[in-house]
Amino acid sequence: MERLLRATAKAESRHFWFRGFRAFVTPLLRDATAGRPDPLLLDCGCGTGANVELLGTFGRAYGFDLAELGLRLGREAGRRRLARASVTAVPFPTGSFDLVSSFDVLYALDARDEREAIAEMYRLLKPGGFAIVNVAAMTALRGDHSVLSHEVRRYNRDDLRRRLEAAGFSVVRLTYTNATLFLPLVAARTLQRRRGLGREAGAEREIAVPPAPINAAMSVVMWAESLWLRAFNAPFGSSLLCLAKKP
Repeated sequence: MERLLRATAKAESRHFWFRGFRAFVTPLLRDATAGRPDPLLLDCGCGTGANVELLGTFGRAYGFDLAELGLRLGREAGRRRLARASVTAVPFPTGSFDLVSSFDVLYALDARDEREAIAEMYRLLKPGGFAIVNVAAMTALRGDHSVLSHEVRRYNRDDLRRRLEAAGFSVVRLTYTNATLFLPLVAARTLQRRRGLGREAGAEREIAVPPAPINAAMSVVMWAESLWLRAFNAPFGSSLLCLAKKP
């Protein structure tokens, strides 16, 4: 995971994908924290901690990750509310948080760890609290990036809903995202699979920031999609984004 973490640290503030991700997630964060005075938020598997900053605009936010490199990169960037822990055994008391998040973590876990991670998120939430989960979607989009992210599976809507509901969650919102990228991604990743997925070192180009004009144009496309997603659910896309509630 070191290659992924280093590549992410270089790209996450500027790359159009990360800008789009933040635009997709922000309305859910706003809805989940509305009316809660001084909410506590926790990012489970926070990587470099960049998304802890996003969560921190809605309350007191903390993050944890098992990878020491990610935490070190985060602290070098000035992020302090970070701890080292596993998503399957989180060292916080039951019912501590108003919101927990899991951004692009579950798809890299084996089946047992995935179940335990979801159960831990449920345990950590106060009754009536919310979880926001983002995962890789659609098996047809497996490609070189899957190597870089150590991807075990990609999800469809029924997969993710079933796993969350099995842990006790009630699904409030579930939509694909990055629908505007779908057709070019299908073409590119079909070609990647046909010629054989690249090695992890070569796959780093998947997350490199494109030239500025392209990156700016794609950032606008992602922002426009985020506006559409405020009113509608997308029927396809490279990621699945879910807002779930602990009854």
